[in-house]
Amino acid sequence: MKIAYYMPFKPMGHVHPSGDLVIGTELYDYLRNRQHSIELISKLRCRWIYYRPLLLLRLPGEKRRILRHCRTMQPNLWLSYHSYYKAPDLLGPWCSRELNLPYVIFQGIYSTKRRRQLETLPGFLLNRKALLSADHVFTNKKRDHTNLERLLPEHRLSYIAPGIHPGSFEFSGEWRQELQRHWRIQDETVVMTAAMMRPGVKTEGIARVMESCAELMQRGLRLRLIIVGDGICRPQLEKKAGELRMSPDKVLFAGQIPRAEMPRYYSAADIFAFPGFEESLGMVYLEAQSCNLPVVACGDWGGGEAVVDGRTGLLTPAESPERFTTAIGRLIEDRSLRLMLAGAAGEHIRAGHDLQRNYSQLEDSLVELAAKYVRPL
Repeated sequence: MKIAYYMPFKPMGHVHPSGDLVIGTELYDYLRNRQHSIELISKLRCRWIYYRPLLLLRLPGEKRRILRHCRTMQPNLWLSYHSYYKAPDLLGPWCSRELNLPYVIFQGIYSTKRRRQLETLPGFLLNRKALLSADHVFTNKKRDHTNLERLLPEHRLSYIAPGIHPGSFEFSGEWRQELQRHWRIQDETVVMTAAMMRPGVKTEGIARVMESCAELMQRGLRLRLIIVGDGICRPQLEKKAGELRMSPDKVLFAGQIPRAEMPRYYSAADIFAFPGFEESLGMVYLEAQSCNLPVVACGDWGGGEAVVDGRTGLLTPAESPERFTTAIGRLIEDRSLRLMLAGAAGEHIRAGHDLQRNYSQLEDSLVELAAKYVRPL
């Protein structure tokens, strides 16, 4: 099958890594490794495009270029990854219609609250049009599936559980000993958090973990906080560590770590903590659990999608910082609970979040759609 692939929010190879970029790239890699001919058809980024006139001016020329290219490529299907109000798919609906191709969206998002704000209304309407144009919409979040049910009929909507390659995220006792020796860990519990240090909810999430750990240290609990990630807000967070009286021997800013090396850090930790404010999914939750690491997160967003409360981690409400702190403290003090959750976490990922198994369902649906497609009149 030949697939025209498009990522309106952030194209593959973008300089700023994110969970969404990882998912979109792994979807592309999966289909390519399954011997489908898949091509990134455009790098036009639609983020806030309706407020960027120079980008809008590129649309007609980009559409013409795609049509010329596709008449040579002869794709069987158009697949767009991640369309939502902030980055609506403005190419897929039009190009697929002109090329008489089935149009599929993976990770479509429908949030009606965006129509109530003048700033986001244009994006809401454009994204709604794309979703209604799609022959099928897949989502990897249950909350999004519920919202999409208000717009699309059941036969045009599917839920695919998010996944990773569990074999790429496995616990290693050797790595644990190596890093803990390097960090000079004695009888401390290692709490790890990880996120890009950019303005907004990511940095706020790291700050929440720091505040919780500082409070637990003041109560006399022995722990070491490892913070993985980098960005323009790092100086702000380093300053906060000083304000919280977290000495350098109690908090380590490890910087940005390549994803392939993250299992070393997960293996060296005892607890992974990150609230995940407004987190759409949170790939780090899947990765950490795959490495037998219990998770403490807020259940309101992505944490609730990836973590089983009381079985693979502890989920707390976002509006209750004290309960987030209590959950971390509970796992520090209760080693047997921590180990029980750790063992179940790895099993949970291998049973329900194996990318190869989950995406095979998606692949079957795409092949069937391309084979049976007839453009409606």
